[in-house]
Amino acid sequence: MEYTELKVWKETRKLVNSLYDITKKFPKDEVYGLTSQMRRSAISIPSNIAEDCGRRTSSDSIHFFHISRGSLYELEIQLYLALDQNYIEAKEHKQLIEQIIGCKKLLNGFINYYKTLTTK
Repeated sequence: MEYTELKVWKETRKLVNSLYDITKKFPKDEVYGLTSQMRRSAISIPSNIAEDCGRRTSSDSIHFFHISRGSLYELEIQLYLALDQNYIEAKEHKQLIEQIIGCKKLLNGFINYYKTLTTK
């Protein structure tokens, strides 16, 4: 199966696009700060899922899924910081956090599935 067909990749791609829409409203002096960091974290998520598809072993796949999951956690804290700085509204924050939670669940499912493959 191609990575572009995976629900987890599609959902993380939606998350990236949502994040880009919101960070466009951030103050200009944050372009090289929080905005840039958040975008890099977000981009890392579907990128590592795609990179996993080129790997040969389940343990390689798990490694890249863990990197994606770590980037989700990184983005989550950055969203809290953006909320603290009043760069985003509470409603926008809640929406993005819900997207992150959904992506975490999908990734955890993939990680657990691939772990079963390595123990066989």
